[in-house]
Amino acid sequence: MSVAVKNEFGPDSTAIGQYMAQLGRDARVAAEVLAYADPEIKNAALLNIAEALDEQRESIKIANQKDMLKAENDGLDAALLDRLLLSDARIEAMIEGLRQVVSLADPVGEISEMEYRPSGIQVGKMRVPLGVIGIIYESRPNVTIDAAALCLKSGNASILRGGKEAINSNQAIYQCIVQGLQKTGLPKTCVQVINTVDRSAVGLMLNMQDSIDVIIPRGGKSLIERVATEASIPVIKHLDGLCHVYIDDDADLSKAFDISLNAKTRRYGVCNAMETLLVANSIAQHMMPDLIEALVDKGVELRGCSRTRQFNPAVIGSAVDEDWETEYLAPILSIKIVDGMEQAIEHINHHGSHHTDAIVTENYTRARQFLRRVDSSSVMVNASTAFADGFEYGLGAEIGISTDKLHARGPVGLKGLTSQKYIVFGDGHIRH
Repeated sequence: MSVAVKNEFGPDSTAIGQYMAQLGRDARVAAEVLAYADPEIKNAALLNIAEALDEQRESIKIANQKDMLKAENDGLDAALLDRLLLSDARIEAMIEGLRQVVSLADPVGEISEMEYRPSGIQVGKMRVPLGVIGIIYESRPNVTIDAAALCLKSGNASILRGGKEAINSNQAIYQCIVQGLQKTGLPKTCVQVINTVDRSAVGLMLNMQDSIDVIIPRGGKSLIERVATEASIPVIKHLDGLCHVYIDDDADLSKAFDISLNAKTRRYGVCNAMETLLVANSIAQHMMPDLIEALVDKGVELRGCSRTRQFNPAVIGSAVDEDWETEYLAPILSIKIVDGMEQAIEHINHHGSHHTDAIVTENYTRARQFLRRVDSSSVMVNASTAFADGFEYGLGAEIGISTDKLHARGPVGLKGLTSQKYIVFGDGHIRH
């Protein structure tokens, strides 16, 4: 499989401006086709893309190895290298993600909330695509498939801009997307992956108001902040995945042990990994020694408050104020012993990023209070934060996890990529 990658357009910005403008025009035309495409056609396209991924997996891995080698030479850290890697298992997960999206109900055209008004008319809502979605992301080439699949199924055209570190991987995957679209008879411009690493493409993309209806950034804090600052288009975003687990006075210690270990060590470089562990003082002496030993055995660096350090100052460093607000994306964990749930909730709402937070407790009343009072996009009881994921929530793949309160919050799946319009049914009704 040959992959064309343009590293630059030269000192004259006219060429890249024309290139981006053409992407926008093509996407707008494709969006009109997709908005009214039958669900069977969209599903067929997704299955054809899955088939192409399976057929081209060796070519994809070769392209990915080019990116991995360059990333290693450039000194990318372990978390980013982990996100960049495309193993057989991850390619298989991409294929399974496509099949999962196929199995989901198509939201486009869904009618809800129909009710008769006193005048006799019926008023309700119909779900419709957003139009053209621009997605800017870093490192993870699997996002190319997740984004394409969800946008396609929800009737949206998409313009995707991956990071320079994954340019070869993304273009190899894109060839499979094009193959699947063309085999189905849909315009290949339903999904477009920008084929240049020129940084000016991002700036142009953020201001294509006539062509793009919403921007979704996925990546590090600097990328999210840039998009939020510079975009003249609505943005669906999250800044950090600063997730907490609180072990309550009434926790089952066996559950608490397993949940804490999984939330931190399942994968380090993901936004749903626990970064701060909060433990009720009354059960700390029963909980902490074994948990500390297990975390250290996993290679996790521990940073704790003064009460935490008393358990093992030889292996627990001192946590500073900055630690409570740091998304490590690494085998590092902050631990704080709190007086109880009130202090835990205060800490989470003050220092957290409103992403995902969990309580471990057998006390139903406290669990309900925690659910109501913690202001995060996902709040959990007796479950690992690792479950904060579109696939685990039954959404199929996800476009990202939004910590915004508008337009979507939490894992953004198919319905998060649609809007609703009012519809009215009458039978010759006129207003008096």
